[in-house]
Amino acid sequence: MGTRRPTIGVFDSGFGGLTVLKALLELIPEADYIYFGDTARLPYGSKSVETVGRYAVEAAHYLEAHGAEVLVIACNTATALALDRITAAAHVPVVGVVEPGAASAAAVSKNKKVVVIGTEATVSSHAYRRALEARGVEAREKACPLLVPLVEEGWVEHAVTEEVARIYLAEAFGDGFHDADALVLGCTHYPLLKPLLHRVAPSHVSIVDSAESTARVVSEQLQKLLPPAGFQEERRALPRIKFFATDSVEKFRRLGQRFLGHAVDDVQHVDLKE
Repeated sequence: MGTRRPTIGVFDSGFGGLTVLKALLELIPEADYIYFGDTARLPYGSKSVETVGRYAVEAAHYLEAHGAEVLVIACNTATALALDRITAAAHVPVVGVVEPGAASAAAVSKNKKVVVIGTEATVSSHAYRRALEARGVEAREKACPLLVPLVEEGWVEHAVTEEVARIYLAEAFGDGFHDADALVLGCTHYPLLKPLLHRVAPSHVSIVDSAESTARVVSEQLQKLLPPAGFQEERRALPRIKFFATDSVEKFRRLGQRFLGHAVDDVQHVDLKE
């Protein structure tokens, strides 16, 4: 009797969510994956709650129609602005990146003071602050809008990026937050900056990657969904990964490889009607 491989749907406004996919592949190689990047309509960071909610629900339904049994909202902005709406509209379990990241930070922080960096929209939503305060942790959120374009330019080890990060973190850890001991990467582009951020952040600070935390939560969800011995036989097979993008397939392949760390092959163009 062959076992079935679960299918995990991953949604993001663009490429950043590929860092979440990468963490999922490392932790759950026994699943298949469908990734939906809404690249034609990115960035979400500057859009309204209403618009982000509508786009995200469309993408969620698209992934479900293609067999997703769990949905991962890999976009911090979409999670922060629209998780409730997506969860209500979906017919399968939905995991966002904010709660897992906040839970990890709360577990790691001894001083119960945490700095969160993210896009303007994620920070303005205060989703991380609420999630951390609910866990008894004081949070300072800092928008770092210049970091995403620098990462997409490939400047992950560039002196300019290091200087920009240094300025942002000096502000974030200033004024009474010198003793914050965890830094949450509240944007899926930021894991690519981990080595640089380790150098720039105060030495006592632990870096919490929401992508890794999210993969752990998805793994727990799958244990609940599937029969206990569900995975064993087919474990040797590599995951099948299908990519759907709403904009240039070439650009998705090119940038995607940078985020995922290996070639992005099976990309299909999707035209979502406005």
